[in-house]
Amino acid sequence: MSRSLALLADIGGTHARFALADTTLPAPLLDESIRQFEVAGFASLVDAAKHYLMQVETGRDRVEQGVFAVAGRVDGDHARITNHPWQISRTDTLAALDLHHLRLVNDFAAQAMAVRLLTDGDLASIGGLPRATGDRTARTYAVLGPGTGLGVSALLVRNGCSHVLETEGGHISFAPTNAEEAAILGRLSSQFGRVSNERLVSGSGLVNIHRALSEIAGQAGPELKPHEVSAGAARGDPRCQRAVEIFCAVFGAIAGDLVLTLGAWDGVFLTGGLVPRLLEALHASKFRARFEAKGRFSPAMAAVPSLAVLHPQAGLLGAAAFALQNGGPGHADRG
Repeated sequence: MSRSLALLADIGGTHARFALADTTLPAPLLDESIRQFEVAGFASLVDAAKHYLMQVETGRDRVEQGVFAVAGRVDGDHARITNHPWQISRTDTLAALDLHHLRLVNDFAAQAMAVRLLTDGDLASIGGLPRATGDRTARTYAVLGPGTGLGVSALLVRNGCSHVLETEGGHISFAPTNAEEAAILGRLSSQFGRVSNERLVSGSGLVNIHRALSEIAGQAGPELKPHEVSAGAARGDPRCQRAVEIFCAVFGAIAGDLVLTLGAWDGVFLTGGLVPRLLEALHASKFRARFEAKGRFSPAMAAVPSLAVLHPQAGLLGAAAFALQNGGPGHADRG
């Protein structure tokens, strides 16, 4: 008996990840179908998707719908990858891939939707009470994470239905809370003018912090890459270690502010490519102290769980959750 499958994609500036989902299953993402390609190897998303479909064996199963998560703003029928020249038309892609339905979503909208399908084994606690389970009619979760930039989203569950907030919260202005952070802000302001949270909490943000610390110490040298700062911290280099400590502390402050802004008392999920690599540093840092340090709301913040997402394909998992929400077979954009 044939199945109706969904084609999933998680597309960033460097890699495009594809998979299939069976929307009749409670865990719809088919792990064995996951493939990753470099976007530079393809002229368009359609070319990459067709290449993927040639690589996987679907047998008698039909691929009828698609959910594509893209690292860029989705504007109606169109999307553009922020760090790659692909421009995506939903209508053109729908026709070229012969799909009945196609949904384009922001990559952090997919990260937020993944929350519904994450298991305890996909998560690591970084403080607060254990994650609440059960069928409460209303839950609100904050979702954020550093990678190339700082992604920010939220998941609202109301009466069993999931609603995602797509935001550009990573571009909120950075607010220092001590003299050292104020000095870093001064250095970054001289370079960027306005300084957003993303200028500190992202891969390039780690570099910015390290460079600012070097300039403040009067010892500016060659600019390091993000992995070089992390490697230096692991070797015991004091300035690299301090850069990582400040990164984690500021990350905690931002995460706590997001909980207050959204009323996300059910938890905050830390996701993105850097989080699993920084897990030990987050535990050892002031992440949680700064997360909870919210004045009169500190007691309430102490109860809010902060959870690191360890699932290696959270973007595809979230796309699979969107496919479940779309309703599987029979949900069509065209006749």
